[in-house]
Order: sequence, then C-alpha cells, then structure tokens
Amino acid sequence: MLTPQPYALIATDLDGTLLRAGDTVSRRSRAALARAAEAGARHIVATGRPVPQVRSLLADLGYRGLAVCGQGAQVYDTGTETMLSSLTLDRDLAETALGKIEAEVGLVHVAVNQSAADGLTLAEHGYRMPHPTLPATRVGARLGLWTAPINKVLVRHPELSDEELVVAARGVVGDLVTVTMAGPDTVELQPFGVTKATGLAAAAQRLGLGPEDAIVFGDMPNDIPMFAWAAHGVAMANAHPALKAVADEITLSNEDDGIAVILERLYG
Repeated sequence: MLTPQPYALIATDLDGTLLRAGDTVSRRSRAALARAAEAGARHIVATGRPVPQVRSLLADLGYRGLAVCGQGAQVYDTGTETMLSSLTLDRDLAETALGKIEAEVGLVHVAVNQSAADGLTLAEHGYRMPHPTLPATRVGARLGLWTAPINKVLVRHPELSDEELVVAARGVVGDLVTVTMAGPDTVELQPFGVTKATGLAAAAQRLGLGPEDAIVFGDMPNDIPMFAWAAHGVAMANAHPALKAVADEITLSNEDDGIAVILERLYG
C-alpha cells in the first residue's frame, strides 16, 4: 500500500509510461502532475532516450525540470538548457564488447548515441530504429560509428529475441558494460554500472532529495534499477513482466492515464 504522505519526488519514464501514442501527454496526466507540483512535489523525467531526442519533445510539453537521459548517462536541466553531467562509453571498449557478442551470437546490427547535447544517433545499414520519431544518420561501415564520443550502443539481432540477446550479451560482456533491455527491439550497452537509478540518484541529490522521497513509474526492464532505488515503484499495465514482478503496484496503461490515477490518489 502507498504511504499516506505524498512523495516529494515523482520520476517517470517516457515511452510506454508518461507518453501516449504519438509522443503526447494527456490533459489528465498534465493536470495530475500540475497538482502534485502545487503540493510541492518535484518531477524528474528518466528516459533511455539521449538529450537530443527529448529536448524539443520536453519543450513542447512545457517541461522545465531535470531530465535523466541516455539510460542514466546524462543529467540535463531543461530550464536552463544545460548538460549537468554526461558520461561516455569508451569506444575501444564498445568495439571489444561487440566483438565478444558477435563471437557468441553471430552478426548484430548496431547504432550509437553520441554523448554531446547536440549529438547524433548513427546507425549501420541494417539497423532499424525501433521508434518512428527517432531519426538516425546512416554510416557506411561500423568504423564510422566511432567518430565522436558516445554514451551507449544499440544492438539488434536478426533472429534472437530481445530477452535472448540480453542473456547472451550479459554472459560474455556483463563485466565490461551494462546491458539493458530498454523497449521492444531495444537492447543497449552503456558504461559499466550506469543505469537509470544512478542518473536519478544524481539528479535527486541536486534537489536535496533521496530514495525515501521517491515514487517512480516505468514499463520496461531498464526501469528495474529505479524501482530498487526508490521508495515505491509503479509499473504500467502494459509493462514488461520482469518489471511487474518487482513493482510495488501496477496501474493502468500509459494510454489509460495510469500515472494520473496514482497521482490523483496521492495529491488529490
């Protein structure tokens, strides 16, 4: 059961959680977040998307808070348009990890997110972006992926499921990088030990808040570390079974205002 005292920190994933189809946020969800803000709660967005892929989206939504991006590698202040921190994945290490994965499962298709606030998503031919609104610049060969610092590598296998790829990758490179399943057709490699929880902890600290203050919402296995960190974790009805298994509570789907249902109960 939720504690009767409202939480001072609300952390929400975007895709499949706060966002509806078409990257929209419903009026009901906006109103519920506004009521929570009036009660003194702070809202932090925590997403696997890198800063360049959320900056205009968050601006359109009128969001002015901190954003944890790139699976925890980036903390961005949307109000001042300032990158507060940005961790990078060593490119030689990334190549080594990919080599070990391909030795285990065969050829994979690869993309990378550059770490700068205006960085690009670069993709090999054969890599298909899982979300239609997320653009990628094609490179002629894998060598072209490493032209600038990166914060993560996105990997797809032509035959294996996401779950199978994650298990195989963790088996051979789990001591080199963090392997994350972030969404349908989205398996990612990021700096070792970096998760949404590490990014959220850093962002919360800037606000003088900690895990005991936090309620978090998510839908995919990449949200599991946040659920372990926060006082209360709420999975969406459309969430992956692995996240539901560790959730304190399950709400309605993102399309049915699942976040608003909980916030209305907490903040009136």
